[in-house]
Amino acid sequence: MDSQTPQTRDVRALVRQMTLEEKASLLSGRDFWTTKPIERLGIPSVMMTDGPHGLRKQRADADNLGLFDSVPATCFPTAAALASSWDRGLIREVGEALGEECQAEDVAILLGPGANIKRSPLCGRNFEYFSEDPYLSSEMAAHHILGVQSKGVGTSLKHYAVNNQEHRRMSVDAVVDERTLREIYLASFEGAVRQAQPWTVMCSYNKVNGTYASEHPELLTRILKEEWGHEGFVVSDWGAVNDRAAGVAAGLELEMPGNGGINDRKVVEAVRNGSLPEDVLDRAVERLLTIILRAVDSRKPGASYDADAHHRLARRAAGESMVLLRNEDGTLPLEKSGRIAVIGELAVKPRYQGGGSSHVKPTRLDNPLDEIRRSAGPAAEVVYAQGYELANDAADDRLVEEALQAAAAADVAVIFAGLPESWESEGFDRTHLRMPGNQQSLIEAVAGVQERVVVVLCNGAPVEMPWLGNAKAVLEAYLGGQAMGGAVADVLFGDVNPSGKLAETFPHKLSDNPSHLFFPGEGDRVEYREGLFVGYRYYDAKEIEPLFPFGHGLSYTTFAYEKIEIDRARMSDGETAEVRVTIANTGGRAGKEIVQLYVRDRESSVIRPVKELKGFAKVELQPGERKTVTFRLGKRAFAYYEPAIRDWRVESGEFDILVGASSRDIRLQGSIYVESTVTLPWVIHRNTLIGDLLADERTAPYVRRMLEKNAPFGSAPTEELKVMLEAFLKYMPLRNIASFNRESATDLDALLEELNRLVSST
Repeated sequence: MDSQTPQTRDVRALVRQMTLEEKASLLSGRDFWTTKPIERLGIPSVMMTDGPHGLRKQRADADNLGLFDSVPATCFPTAAALASSWDRGLIREVGEALGEECQAEDVAILLGPGANIKRSPLCGRNFEYFSEDPYLSSEMAAHHILGVQSKGVGTSLKHYAVNNQEHRRMSVDAVVDERTLREIYLASFEGAVRQAQPWTVMCSYNKVNGTYASEHPELLTRILKEEWGHEGFVVSDWGAVNDRAAGVAAGLELEMPGNGGINDRKVVEAVRNGSLPEDVLDRAVERLLTIILRAVDSRKPGASYDADAHHRLARRAAGESMVLLRNEDGTLPLEKSGRIAVIGELAVKPRYQGGGSSHVKPTRLDNPLDEIRRSAGPAAEVVYAQGYELANDAADDRLVEEALQAAAAADVAVIFAGLPESWESEGFDRTHLRMPGNQQSLIEAVAGVQERVVVVLCNGAPVEMPWLGNAKAVLEAYLGGQAMGGAVADVLFGDVNPSGKLAETFPHKLSDNPSHLFFPGEGDRVEYREGLFVGYRYYDAKEIEPLFPFGHGLSYTTFAYEKIEIDRARMSDGETAEVRVTIANTGGRAGKEIVQLYVRDRESSVIRPVKELKGFAKVELQPGERKTVTFRLGKRAFAYYEPAIRDWRVESGEFDILVGASSRDIRLQGSIYVESTVTLPWVIHRNTLIGDLLADERTAPYVRRMLEKNAPFGSAPTEELKVMLEAFLKYMPLRNIASFNRESATDLDALLEELNRLVSST
C-alpha cells in the first residue's frame, strides 16, 4: 500500500493508540461472522458471509454455520456452470448483483470466489470451482471480484492454496514441485489478485509442502503480498489456524471465527517474549483496519435490490452456461408441438446448487417441468413420469414401467438425470464417477422404446456415460441456480442458442484422469506426482481421447474459422504480439462462439505441456455475420516458471499459435519466434557434461578446439566408431578427459576458469 495516503496515515494513528491487547484482539472474530469493534477508538465491526454464488447470511436465531436457515437471496449458477459460459462480462454482471444483495443485507465481505484447480473430478467441492485450467480460472475469478467490489463490497478469494480435495482437508499435506505450484495451482490465484485486488484472500486448511497454509510465509507474504502486490488482508478459512503467533508472523491477519481470547493471548505473549516483533503485529492490524474502514465508507444505508431482475439475470446466466455435449440428427431444439415425455424426479425436484457452506436459500425456484410446459405452449402435450427415486439407487419397476409407457407414446423423451446432493458436497469426495444405477438403467430402458432421447444432466462435476450411445442429445446443465428450470426450457426449445463450453475435461472413465493413482493420497500426505499435467494437458500428452474434451460445446448454428493474422514474425520476451482471428456464422441462427487460443512451444529443454490456453473470447454473430477477434500475447503466454531464477522465463524459439473451438478442435494455426532476454546462471564444474558445453553457443567453440587437441579416446579408425565415441563423449563429465587420454593431460582448474569466464561474460 502507498504509505503516503491519508487513509494509511489515519490507520497508523489508530494503531498507535491501541494497547497490545487491543491489537491482538482485533485480529480475530467477535463471533462466527463479524470482526471485533474497539468502541473507544470508533472502530466498528463488519460482517462477512458465505458465497460465492449467492448470499448466505444466517438469520439471528439460526445455527452458527447458517446451514439450515438463512435470509432469502438469489441463487446464481455455481462456479462450475458459470465458468462454462467463458463470458467475462456475464461473470461481472453476476458479481455486481451479488454486491447489491450484500449491500441490502449490510454484508461487508462475501466469501468467494473459489479459484482452486480441479485436479480430480472426484473433489466434492468442484462445483464451487471454475476450471482445471489456471488461465480460465483466474479470468473468471477476477471478473467475479471486479463485479462484487464495484458495489463497495469486498470479496475473499479462496482457498489459498493447493486445496484440491475434501478428504482430510484440515490435516493433509499437499506435496507439489515448484514449477507445478507456480504454473498451475498459484497461477489460478495470481491473475485474479493482480487484476482485481480482492479485499481479502482466504488461506486453506491444508499444509503445502510441509507447512500449514495459515502459517506459510512464502505463500502469504513473499508471493501474495510482495510479489503479486496484494493490498488487502488474509483471513483464515473457518478453523484453519494451527499456531496463531506463527500465522501473524507469516502474514495471516484475521482468524475466523473468534477464539474466545485464547489465541489473542498467545499473540500478546509472543510479542512480550520477543518471538513476534510488535511492528509485524502493527502491520497486520494496519492491513485489517484499512479494509474495515473501506467497508464502512462503502456502506449504502437503505440499499435494496430488484429480486425479479436478479432472477432474470440468473436465468440468462444459466442459459449462457449450459453445454450442449451431443446433438445427433438435429434432435434439439425441440418443436413446440406434439407429445413430449419429461422423465425423472430431478425434473420436479431440481438440484440447482451444491451442498455445504455455499447452500443458498433462493428467493424463488423454477421447476423444470413447469417451465417446459410454459415454454412449449398450448400446441404441445407435456406428460411427466417420475422414473426413479433420488433417495434410492435401486430401480423401482413400477416407476420404470410408467416412464416407458410415457416415452413410447411420445415424440421425444427428455430425461433429467444427475447426482443427488448426498453424492457430492463439501466435506467429502466422491469415490467414483458413476451416476445412480437406477438412472443409468432408466436411460437405457427408455432408449429401447423411444428413438429420440434427450438427457439433461444436473451435476456439479463430470460423470461417466456408458449410456451415451442411447441418447440422441445430451445437455449439461450443471448446478444452474434457482432459474435453472427456465433456462433448460429456453435451451431445449431453441429460445436460447446454447453457447457454453466445458471448463474441464470429461473422461471416459476415472482411471483416465491424471491424478487417479495419487488421489486422495496416503494418510495425511498427498503427492501431486502428475505435476504440470492436469486436465487437458495430460490427455494431450498421453494421446488419450476423452469423453468430451476441454473447451467442447455445440451450438444450433455453425461457425467457420476463416483467417489468422499475427502482427509480427519475431518478438522479444519484453514485447507483445497481436493475433487477429476472423470467424463467421455460417448457419441459420444467431449464436455465440467461444474462440480459444492455445500456445505450443515447438522445442523446449524443459518438460512442457503440448499446448496451453492463453486467450479466449466469446463472440456473438448473426447468420452470415463475421467478426475479427483480437488477442494480445505477452511474455507470460510463452513462459514457464524457472526455479533457478525464481521467475518466469521464455526459451528462445518458435511457438505455434493454435486457435480453435476446443482443445481438440484446432481450426487455425500460425507461429511466432520469441527471443529470450534472460540468460540462466550457470556455474561450470568438474562434473559438468561435455554434451551440455557443446550445446551452448557460448562454450561450444572453445570445447571443440580443446577436444581436437586433447581427444579423450584418440582418433577413431572408422566413421562408425567415431559416431559411437561422440555419443559416449556427450555424457562424459569434464573430470574424465585426462583419465581417458593420459598422454595429453589437461589442466582441469584452468579449463574450468576459462569456461566460467565465457558464460559469465555474456
